[in-house]
Parts: sequence; C-alpha cells; structure tokens
Amino acid sequence: MTWITKPKLHHPKLPSNALGFTRRDYEGSVSTLCAGCGHDSISAAIIQACFEVDLPPHRLAKLSGIGCSSKTPTYFLGQSHGFNTVHGRMPSVLTGANLANRDLVYMGVSGDGDSASIGLGQFAHCIRRGVNMVYIVENNGVYGLTKGQFSATADKGSKSKKGAGNPDSPMDLVSLALIAGASFVGRSFSGDKKQLVELIKAAIGHKGAAFLDVISPCVAFNNHAGSTKSFDYVREHNEAVNALEFIEGKEEITVDHDPGTTINVTQHDGSVLRLKKLAEDHDPTDRASVMNFIQRHNARGEIVTGLLYVEPDSEDLQDRLGVTKHPLNSLSDGDLCPGSATLEKINAGLR
Repeated sequence: MTWITKPKLHHPKLPSNALGFTRRDYEGSVSTLCAGCGHDSISAAIIQACFEVDLPPHRLAKLSGIGCSSKTPTYFLGQSHGFNTVHGRMPSVLTGANLANRDLVYMGVSGDGDSASIGLGQFAHCIRRGVNMVYIVENNGVYGLTKGQFSATADKGSKSKKGAGNPDSPMDLVSLALIAGASFVGRSFSGDKKQLVELIKAAIGHKGAAFLDVISPCVAFNNHAGSTKSFDYVREHNEAVNALEFIEGKEEITVDHDPGTTINVTQHDGSVLRLKKLAEDHDPTDRASVMNFIQRHNARGEIVTGLLYVEPDSEDLQDRLGVTKHPLNSLSDGDLCPGSATLEKINAGLR
C-alpha cells in the first residue's frame, strides 16, 4: 500500500485562514515514509506555508519525479493538481504545464538523486529558463528507495552504513542554481520549521525560478552491524515466507537557532551536520558575493541556510516569450487558428 486516506474528522475550533480553510484542508494522505523522515517535516512546512498565504488548494500544481522525495506530494494538498513523472524528467513536464496554463502555482518536488544525477541537465535548463515555479529538492545524500547508495550530493569522505567512504566530490545544487541564473535561491533544514515555512512562503510569492535546497536526514540507514534489530541480521536469520521489511521509527530532529549563529546537529547515525544561519545583514541581491560566501563556508564544513539570493525585479519564461495570459485550453478556435493573414504577418516579421 502506498497511501492511506486520512479521516475527515477534525477539531471544530481549528483556526481558519482568509479563505475559510483550516490547516487540515491542505493535508493529503497519511505518509508511508519511515517514521522520523525529514521529508515529512518538509511536507508539513509546505502545508503550513500554503495555509498561511491563503493559497486555494485547487490553484496548486505539484509535480515530482522518482524517489522517496517524489512520493511526498501525495501527503500534502490532496485537493490540488498532481503529476508524478519519470526519473529526472519532472522539470520538463513542469515547464510544459506552466506554458499551457499560467493561472496555476507550480511546485516541483524532487530529491538529490532525481535532480543532481539523472535529472541534472533538466534541472539546470529549467532554472536558466526562469520557469515561474517553486523547485524544492529534499536532499538526504542517498538513494533511499534503493537502500542508501551515495547520491551526487553526498559529501566527499562521508561514510555509508556499511562503512564505505565516498571518494567523489559533491554537487552543490545551490551553487548550480546560482550559476544557472535562478532568481530566488534558499537553503534550509527539514527540522527548522520556522525558517523553512517562511522560505516556502517567500518562494510562492516570487516571480521566476525559486529554488530551495532542504537538507533532510534519512533515518532508514543508520542501523549498524551487531544489532539484532538491523536489516542485515534479520535477513540472515529469517526463514521468511514473505519479503516484509520493517524500519525502526526514529524521533524527528528539530532545531531552532538565531540568525548569524552556527550549531552542530547530530543525526540518527551519529554523524553531525554543521548549520550556519545567515546573519540579518546578509545581502541576498549580489549573486557573485553570495557564491563566494557559500564556497567559504563550504570549505569550513558549514551548511549555510536561509534566503541566500533573490533578484527583486525578476521576470519569468512566459514574459520573455510573450505567451498568452490565458490557459491554452480556454482559447477559442479563432485564437488558436487566427487565419492565413495573421500567419503571413508573423512570417514576415521573421524574415
């Protein structure tokens, strides 16, 4: 089973937004991800952000690729539009949908395996074209659905659950987004709900390509040799009549720290994330300075979070192409086929 319907009962005094919706109206199905997965915290932040900006659920179009992250659109805004694409191809489908109907708010949800590997080219071109969207990468550094292989964002020298070290340098999606020309770039931690909700709200309100890299710990691969509750031990000692797998639930990791400060966050497997929250005097409008800032802190082993870059007067793909402001499916035959005289005028302008 990949989804569980939530009961429709809720407390009669739940607060409502300006549309009369409660937070429950922005939820989806019950999550089937591992207990304590950071991805569920991101879904909760998306729900809260959409509730707070009074976004009508039917105006959101959520698209995803393949992976644990790409399952999550099922778990938020169940009354919105949704499309689950093939591996790494979400950006192309989102671009096409956006060109066909600019009345919707587009949210692409992907993972580091989906966007930093097989979908890297699609990611870069979608960003550089300035598609009006919120692009969220739920970044855990592993391929969770295929048992924890290193993804392209895994840090060099990091250890797998079997103790193997990663010999490859990581892809920094934030830096790539800046190089590709994203007009809004942010990074957060799935456990920092306060920061993440505000970033998502800002991204929804931004015109152009808004990219959010969210560090999201994977809880499934911190079992270790010698544990009688580990996957390996159970498989070796089980004469099973089925292929049932169980992942021990973990507590959600949450943090709260002040702007300009750095904290160490211990993960379930004992590894440590070093998070630095941007200071309030950070200038997010200087692309070159922001890139240098990120690289300096990367060299110190720090993951910088917050609104890293924003282009105040950005434009999107549809503005540059001069696309109609109306959804294509609402245009009349006369609009779609204006006749030979109009076609000749267009051709003359191209000569």
